[in-house]
Amino acid sequence: MSDITIYHKPTCTTCRQAVQLLKDSGTPFTAVNYYDQAFTKDQLKKILKQAGLSPKDVLRTKEDIYKELELANKDLSDDALLDVMVKHPDLIQRPLVVKNDQAVLARPAETVKTLL
Repeated sequence: MSDITIYHKPTCTTCRQAVQLLKDSGTPFTAVNYYDQAFTKDQLKKILKQAGLSPKDVLRTKEDIYKELELANKDLSDDALLDVMVKHPDLIQRPLVVKNDQAVLARPAETVKTLL
């Protein structure tokens, strides 16, 4: 079992770069496409806490769904924002990489190296 898990979208350039950095490091890891295996609210909340990030810190504001839901005009609590993000994974910045009790938002992809 690997100590590192990367939550990613396979078509995302930054995600592919982070996955390649992990492969190149020789460190075993598990890759999870969070579009196929959706985050639970508790899981996402825990990962963000481990990374020292709030839901607003990882909110993708340029996505169509952000505009459709008019999130810029709403003052949602972190709890409510997590609900929306779990329902609409396009709103989550990626990749999120977890190692034991630490996590990082690997943007840029080289940030993943802090966990190696």
